Parts: sequence; C-alpha cells; structure tokens
Amino acid sequence: MLGTMLGGFSAPVYAQATPFDTSASPVTESEATTTAASALPVIRAIDVEGSQRIEPDTVRSYIDLRPGSTYTRAQLDESLRDLFETELFRDVEIRIDPADNAHLTIVVQENPVINRILLEGNRRLEDDDIRQEIRLAPRQIFTRSRVRADVARIIELYRRRGRFAAIIEPQMVELDQNRVDIVFEISEGPASRVQAINVIGNEVFSDGQLRSEMATKQSRFFRFFSSSDTFDPDRLAFDQQRLRQFYLTEGYADFRVISAVAELTPDRRDFIITYLVEEGERYRFGDLELDSDLRDFDEAQFSNYIPMQTGDWYNAQQIEDTIDRLNETAGLLGYAFAEARPDFRINREDRTMAVTFRIEQAPRVYVERIDISGNTLTQDKVIRREFRLREGDAFNSFSLRRSQSRIQSLGFFQEDFEIDQTPGSAPDRIILTANVEESATGELQLSAGFSSLERFIINFSVRQRNFLGRGQELRAGINYSSYSNSIELGFTEPYLFDRNIAVGVDVFRRDFDSFNFIGNERNTTYQQVSTGFQIRAGVPLTEYWTLALRYGLNNEDVSLDQNTFFINGQCSPLLAGRFLCDAIGQRLISSVGYSLVYNTLDNSFRPSRGRRVILSQDFAGLFGDVTYLRSRIDADQYFNVGSGFIFSLSAEAGYVHSFENRGLAGVDDVRLTDRFFLGEPQIRGFDIRGVGPRVQRFSYQPGTNTLITDQQFVVDDAIGGRAYYLGRAELEIPLGAGARELGFRPSIFVDAGAVFGVTNPTLQTFPCIDSTGATVGQTPCTGDSVPGPIVIPLLDNAGNALFIAADGTLTTDPTDGMGNANTAANRTIAPFLERFVGDSPMPRVTIGAGVSWNSPFGPFRIDLAYALLSEEGDEEKLFSFNIGTQF
Repeated sequence: MLGTMLGGFSAPVYAQATPFDTSASPVTESEATTTAASALPVIRAIDVEGSQRIEPDTVRSYIDLRPGSTYTRAQLDESLRDLFETELFRDVEIRIDPADNAHLTIVVQENPVINRILLEGNRRLEDDDIRQEIRLAPRQIFTRSRVRADVARIIELYRRRGRFAAIIEPQMVELDQNRVDIVFEISEGPASRVQAINVIGNEVFSDGQLRSEMATKQSRFFRFFSSSDTFDPDRLAFDQQRLRQFYLTEGYADFRVISAVAELTPDRRDFIITYLVEEGERYRFGDLELDSDLRDFDEAQFSNYIPMQTGDWYNAQQIEDTIDRLNETAGLLGYAFAEARPDFRINREDRTMAVTFRIEQAPRVYVERIDISGNTLTQDKVIRREFRLREGDAFNSFSLRRSQSRIQSLGFFQEDFEIDQTPGSAPDRIILTANVEESATGELQLSAGFSSLERFIINFSVRQRNFLGRGQELRAGINYSSYSNSIELGFTEPYLFDRNIAVGVDVFRRDFDSFNFIGNERNTTYQQVSTGFQIRAGVPLTEYWTLALRYGLNNEDVSLDQNTFFINGQCSPLLAGRFLCDAIGQRLISSVGYSLVYNTLDNSFRPSRGRRVILSQDFAGLFGDVTYLRSRIDADQYFNVGSGFIFSLSAEAGYVHSFENRGLAGVDDVRLTDRFFLGEPQIRGFDIRGVGPRVQRFSYQPGTNTLITDQQFVVDDAIGGRAYYLGRAELEIPLGAGARELGFRPSIFVDAGAVFGVTNPTLQTFPCIDSTGATVGQTPCTGDSVPGPIVIPLLDNAGNALFIAADGTLTTDPTDGMGNANTAANRTIAPFLERFVGDSPMPRVTIGAGVSWNSPFGPFRIDLAYALLSEEGDEEKLFSFNIGTQF
C-alpha cells in the first residue's frame, strides 16, 4: 500500500501549444485582423482518453469547445480550468495532433473514489465526535480541497477543546480500481493552558482581584481537577463581561474593556491573555424614584423594595435585584406581564447616577389554561396535582415558582425543567405550559464492592419511582455484607384516592452483626435480627408543612455466641460484659410515631437552596416488651453561593427516654439496641461507632500488675448513649464540564458531634493475691499484690459439678470407681481491667475533604478527615471509602 502526502503535491497541468507559424513576415494591423480569423484552426473532432467512470460526452460537456468551431490558446486554457473546477480529475491534458491541428484529445486522470475514512492518534476526542464534523465520506469523489477543508474542521474542533497545538496530517493510501483510503493522522498535543493573565490600565483594583472575578484562571499545579485554566475563546468574551459587571457593582459606570488579546507562546503550547481597560470615575446613587402605573402598587413602600439609598456607591447588581423584586411583587399581585425598567440619569459633574424605575400599566392576568406536553409515561394528573395554580386563578409568580419546584422534586423529569408562560386569547389571559422531558425512573442495581465500613458488599435492588406512570413508588432490595444483611419490600402511594394523602407500607428483615475491635481485627459480639413492618401516612398541613404518621411492629432477637460468651448455659459478664448479657433476648416492639416536616428545598434530590426541618417522635409501648420515647430533630439549610458552589449547614439531635425501671445497678433503663451510636459515616474522621461511651478491656502481663496497652490487644465495645447531637458544614466545589458529566462532586467539610448520657456500667473485677497466694482485695491491685485469675467450676444442665475422667471425658462422678479422684472441670479466666470512657457531651470535631462519584459500580464516596477534637477512648480514622452502596 502506497501512502502519499496530500497537503503538498500539485498535478502537472498543461495544454499542447498550437502550431502557429511565427517565422513569416510581419503584416499590417488590418491584414492581421483579416487573416487572424481565417487562420484559426477549426475543430474537427474532440476525443477523450483515460475516463473510467465518467462518460466522454460528460467530459466534453464541461468545456465550451465544440466540433466546427475555432479555438485559441486562451480558450484551451479556459477549458482546462473548467475541467479542474469540476473536482472530478486529478490531472487533465489537452493534446493537439501535430499532423492535424483540427483534432483535439482530452486526456484525463480521474480523481479516485474514497473507500474508507480512518482516524489515527485521537485519544481526547471520540471517532464519532470527529466524523460529525468532517464532510468526506466513503464512495465520494476524492478532492484535495475537501481534504484541506476537513483538516481545518478537525483543527477547529480541537481548538474548541483547548488544544491549539493539534496537528492533522492527511494521508492517501492508494488501492486498486482507482480507490483510496484517507487517513487523518492526528497529533493532539497538550491542552493549551493560560500561562498568564495581564491587566493594563487598572489602578483601583489589583491584577489579582480582577483575575479572581474571571472564569479563566492561570495554569497552576493545583488545578488538575479543573478545566478553568484551558484557553477558550468563548470564555474570553465571557470574562470581559465579568470584568464589566464587577466594576459596575463597585460604582464605575464608565468602565470599558478597550481590548482583549490572547497570544500564543513561541512554542505554541500556551496562551498569554492581556486586557487593556479604562476604569473611569466612580459614581454614587442620586435620587431613587418609582414611577408605577399599576394601581395596586404602593409607591409609598418603594423603600422596602430597594437595597440601596441615595448617596451609596452605585451598584449595578443592586439595580438588577431591585428590578427582580419589583417584577416579583407585580407577579404576586397578578400582573404577569408587568415589567420594571430603570431610567438612568447620569451627572458627570458631581458623579451621581439617578435612577427611576418605571412600571407601565399592564392588565391583571388570569390563568386561561395549563398545558402539559412531553409526558409519554407519566399521567397528566401526576403533574397537574403539583401545580399551585389552577385554571381560572389569578396569576401569582410565587405560586408558579413553587409549582416548578414541586414538579422538579418528583425526580421524574429533566433537571432544568421550567414552566413556560405565553399570552392567552385575551390581554388578561396567560397560558402555562409544562414541557417535560421524562427521565428514567426505574432503577435496577446489582453491585459488588469493598467498603472500609462493611468490607465485602453485594447489593441487589429494584426500584420504580413512577410505577405505571402514577407517581407511585415500588421497591425491593437485598443487601449482604459482613456487617449487615437485609431484605426489604416497600410501596408508597403519594395521593390516596387522588387526595393529597400519602400512604405506604414497608416489610423487612434485617440481620445486624455488632462487633468490637482488638487492634485491627474485628470480632463479632452480638447478633440482632429484626423482622417486622411499618405503615406510613403523610398529610400536608400547609404548602411547606407536612405531618407524617407511622406505626411499626418489630420482633427483635438479640443473641450471643454461646461457645464464646456462655458458661454453664448462662451469659458470663466476665466473658461478654454486663452490658451485653443484659441485651440478649427476644422482644416484641410496637411503636407509633409522627414527623413534622418543614421543607422549602428547591430540589429534594440535589438541593442548592432552601431549608428542611424534621421533628420526629416515636413511642414504643402500646403493647409488647419495650417502652420508650425517642425524639429527634434534624435541620438542613442550603445556600447557592454562586459560580456553582453550594454551601450547606446540617444539625441534628436526639434523645431516648425509657419508661422502664429495671432497678439493676450498673444497668441503664434504655436497652443497648435502642440507644444512639455515632461514628463513620455520620461523623467522618472516626471509625464505625468510634465516638461515645465505650467499655475497654486491658489484659495484664502474666503474673504482674502491668497492663498491656498495645491497641492490638485491647477489646473495645461501644455501648451507645441516650442523647446525641451532630452538626456539619460542607461546601460543594464545582468542577469542569467533563468532571460533572462523570458525576464527580468534591467537597470540603467540618463535622462536630457527640453521643452521651448512659448509666455507668458495672465493671468486672478480679481478686488481688499476694506472694503467698492469699486474696488481699480486688483489682486494681496495690503494693506487691497482683491480679489473679478467676476459676469457675463447670456444671451440667442439672447443675451438677463436672469432672474430667482419665480418658478426658466429662463426668459428674468425682472418682473413677477405683478410689482415684477425677480432676474438677473448671473454666479459668485470665485477669483483665475494664475501663468506662467516652461518656462526654464535649464535641468531637473533624475537618476534611471528600468526593462523591456515581461510578459504574455504584455510588462511590471517599473521605479524608482529621480529628481536631476527640475524647479518651474515641477511635479516629483518617481515610475511609465506600462503594457499591449508600448509607
């Protein structure tokens, strides 16, 4: 296969000279005119040679020469140009028979047919993205001009992606039957970064201040996650507007950008951007007035609508805010088409800017019709019932925005959903149109992963949030990990019998394995199996307040491994701890509860502004084995701080009160499984259940009073608390378009919280023995005494003492039948020291950064958090990640 460069070669094109006799004697001008016409050759025949796909008659039709007509050298040259302009031929030659100048032969070499278009070297752009730009295609006629045009298109495509160093080399591979393959060899080069941004003419504000207002940033090593430092011509124009907007908000009404130049560095890799600006004078606000033709608009209250006063520095943003407030107020009064317009009067002598806001007369508007389009699955009523306006109602801009937020919060449609407003059949009529674009609402997830919290995870779930297009939710899920197993079924009807009453039911079985750590080894302590159901109902009280009611019945079974924690058929506090022995058993829990919800979030799935407050209480004890009152409050506030940054504040707290009085020393009335626990993932920077009250066991060096403090040998059991609080401040950081498409969402955060308020548990003690073996007290030992082991005789099911026979079997016979005593069967427990720590309301504070990613394997979250404040016994953890499930 022969490759030929397409960019630099040219075809040898020429015309055979006509054999005119130039050696004759000169003639006069009149004679030349007379004889020239008679001396011109007359074409007798025109033949075509070399054509394969194109008919000879077609070739002849492209020129003006015809048999029977005369021709000149200029006409031959014109015919050559006409043939080349068809772009059907790579080479053309017109030959004249030396013996017969009336016989012309057109010799052509046809341009080849394109067989394939190949792309090589492109990694940053997909083949499909490039093929959409180029015009060449298989089975077309190859021409150099088309190749050059496509090269220019590909280069422009790379420039739009910030790669100005891209080089495109077209190659032609010749095949048989006059066919060719066109290969575009692409050298993408590095992304063209912005090496420096210079501003000339600024005196009031520094270059750094102005650069901070621009979307384009200078290339720095820490911007590896961002594309803001790549050169983009559109962003250059946008930055000029940002500069002007900044100066206008600072009072410089005459500011202008004289020029903005982007220059490539000598190596053609990066850009240097230079702005030439003229700041002008700074202005203050002059007289501020309102001129309204709307009768319902109270001009006396105008000062309540404006954030500025006469004498303040001029601020264009405040002008826009005032216009928005005036328009919003007009919309609340029903004037949908009323529009406030500012009238500026500038006084350059005293440098003031007077503004009059004019609102012309407009009719009060009523909703003529509400149209819904684009919904192929979702029923109209599912959308209509979220409208806060009805046909015939007076228009209200607040109700319109609220309708838009409620429809978007359904999660059934595109994120940028808006309700269009168009004039109706009369000036006082308006048509509202919800143009929805349905998104997928069914979720089928089968994932496996590894989590620092749950180790190996398998998750399978099926969920349909818009079942049969009725807005109902149906879900089923199975989750397996070394930490917990569960199977759950649920159904929710948001509008029962088309009334604004939500009902739902959940059925579940959850197996939970609690554990403690000995060093880095995790050991299962108790198993908790919960089987039950819950019935839910929700009723809106106002637009933002909702009351949710629920009833649940749950059978709970808590057990311990008998081989590990039991002696003589009973749970041994020496092996398990009094708090674990007290927790085991089977209980029926019947509870009724409510939640009072206040919600103004703009989007329930990914909010950017608004507030949500939830007050919940659950009472257990209608019947069953447990009685308590659990109270919780949870509040979230979201702020859109601009430029894609979202700041959120979250706070929650809870308390559980038991109505039981078990009357046992060292035993809390609130059972272990009903308490609050805190740690990963609620408060990052600590391990799972790593915060709050806990019992630690330290072993002794054998035969000494010295404790083994190495964490690898310390048993650590979290026992929870009656009360807790948790707060969080988090800033979500925007990334470039590419990272957003991949689902990356980084953030920085501060977490603070504590769990506390449990009765001090009874701790285990061991006898202290002196050098003679006599007991002289209980641990902790003093003086020369050391802790000694505890020996517990083993009993059979009837309570009889067990002995070890000579053959190693257990027997209740103290002798072997021949007068020899059998050895008593005992369980010896080595001494240890128990310590109760962590029961403190003092806040634990962590600071860190994390990133969420909607990976192909499921939601992924990675956090790096450092504990600034902690208490004795807390389990800190710097790094954590979770994949394959959400918590």
